[in-house]
Amino acid sequence: MSLTLSDVTRIAKLAQLEMSDAQSATALEQLNGIFALAEQMQAVDTDGVAPLSHPLAAHMNNIALRLRDDVANEPNRRDAYQTVAPKTQDGLYLVPKVID
Repeated sequence: MSLTLSDVTRIAKLAQLEMSDAQSATALEQLNGIFALAEQMQAVDTDGVAPLSHPLAAHMNNIALRLRDDVANEPNRRDAYQTVAPKTQDGLYLVPKVID
């Protein structure tokens, strides 16, 4: 897949970006380079290759991940934060209705 200059200018317009002709040409080269790299990666035969859980798992067995315990260690300051809010109820912030 490759893009044309008109594709880049259309995408820029949709994204509300102002791009000069030189910037559009540079973006075209970069985007086509990304698509070319994606095509190269898709061409690699990965049948029978198991996914890795860690980048070093292919070279080292039994890697223990150092994960910290999921413990709340900050004090609960909800009441202090809600004292400055215009309206709260049952620990929730009340806001005006936006959608009918």
